[in-house]
Amino acid sequence: MASQHLKLERTRVGDRYVVEHMRSGGFNVGGEQSGHVVLSDFNTTGDGLVAALQVLAVLVQNGGSVSEVCRMFEPVPQVLKNVRYGTGQPLEHEQVKKAIAAAEIKLGSSGRLVIRKSGTEPLIRVMAESDNADLVTSVVDDIVAEVQRHAA
Repeated sequence: MASQHLKLERTRVGDRYVVEHMRSGGFNVGGEQSGHVVLSDFNTTGDGLVAALQVLAVLVQNGGSVSEVCRMFEPVPQVLKNVRYGTGQPLEHEQVKKAIAAAEIKLGSSGRLVIRKSGTEPLIRVMAESDNADLVTSVVDDIVAEVQRHAA
């Protein structure tokens, strides 16, 4: 697992989505900004202990500091907010769809927007990232406000 041989791509968040993308692309390393790291040579879910041991193995093998070995990309501003909902389907509401479409237009090609239901809780996860931190906050807040209006 030498860092110079890794290819980085962005995908939807959540271990399940990361693993799906890893399988489709033939990748053996995946992760999330939250710190989850999936090493498919060892496991199909995020495993902090396995990830830590592999980082230590690279440090021993290649020398250098953790900051040198692990600095592979420059993170961009990201905002993730959760909206709790009841029995309704807030993502199906027309006003929520319009808010999402407006956010996509505002972000354009300079950012990324991911909106999904949690797989484990009654939550809608709204995440955006872009080089522009104010824009990220604005689009997430707009979508969250609209989802909250329609979260039964």
